[in-house]
Amino acid sequence: MKKEEITGVEFGQGLRTSKAQRRRPARAKAVVKPPMMKAAAIDRFGPPSVLTLHSLPMPEPGPGEVLIELHAAGVGVWDADIRGGWWPQGRPKFPIVLGSDGAGKVAATGPRVRGFRVGERVWAAEFINPKGGFYAEYIAVKAEHTGRVPKRLDLLHAGAATVTALTALQGIDRLRVRRRETVLVFGASGAVGTLAVQFAKWLGARVLGTASGHAAQRLVRQLGAQGVIDARSPRSLEQIRELAPDGLDAVLALAGGDALERCLDLVRPGGRVAYPHGVEPEPKRRKSVQLLAYDAESGRREFARLERAVEQARLRVPIAAAYPLARAAKAHERLERGRVLGRIVLRISQPSQSKTQRR
Repeated sequence: MKKEEITGVEFGQGLRTSKAQRRRPARAKAVVKPPMMKAAAIDRFGPPSVLTLHSLPMPEPGPGEVLIELHAAGVGVWDADIRGGWWPQGRPKFPIVLGSDGAGKVAATGPRVRGFRVGERVWAAEFINPKGGFYAEYIAVKAEHTGRVPKRLDLLHAGAATVTALTALQGIDRLRVRRRETVLVFGASGAVGTLAVQFAKWLGARVLGTASGHAAQRLVRQLGAQGVIDARSPRSLEQIRELAPDGLDAVLALAGGDALERCLDLVRPGGRVAYPHGVEPEPKRRKSVQLLAYDAESGRREFARLERAVEQARLRVPIAAAYPLARAAKAHERLERGRVLGRIVLRISQPSQSKTQRR
């Protein structure tokens, strides 16, 4: 980040001036350029190659906002959707800095911000922030969308997990998971699923997960699933019946399609199915099964709940790959190849005293 550059100097007038001095034209007021930062942004929609490193003005925190010096940012499929041309409304204003979540340290606070101090480790999530996304050295984000990073996570793993952990925990909470219930996490090896498995197990559930391939299945078992099923296998339903002879009590659906629908046929009457908005095709309704759609929220209460859950569940955050900010396009190329176990993350800067993720 460059220091402020002052291109002019404004002098104050004395109490007395001569006529000659009064006839002189007034000096121009000082023009102060904002500090600059590096950010990965797009100047147009397109393939991963349109995502390039930019030098942009550092945002200023307004009322109720926190300025965060970012150390890591998560890379999500929704980022790729925006890069590819999806935009919620109106005409986009380029350049667009991508990224919906990340972690770092508080660099400054705007007016009317309470509860955060400079230097504090925080994570935050905000979708389509008008001041720019998280693929940057700094971000100004609403304080209400910011929380304290749990002690057991370093900033790299916190940056990889912010929005996915909120999504996973709120999905498990929506299902009202109880001890000894059998819960299926459909899509258990992905960024949200790997965390949902751990939260369900923390609440005392008997957790099953779907995953394809030996590496994915091994990971899901290591995270606490008592049974792992390849949903594409002809034997998938037989395996679920063997593991849950009385039927499934609850399902967190993180992907849609025929394989999911076959699994949902095994939900017992009175069971629950939850899915975050964005899962396509959406699960079909069934008699005697409660269908619960939700959006992950990132308020103060949600972050406080997440902080406690991360510590008590001894959460582990699988990272599929980490890329420097300058190689954000490569991160998107890896995302598009699929079969991502856990989350892809951008490593923006190194904290001076980073704590490692505790086991």
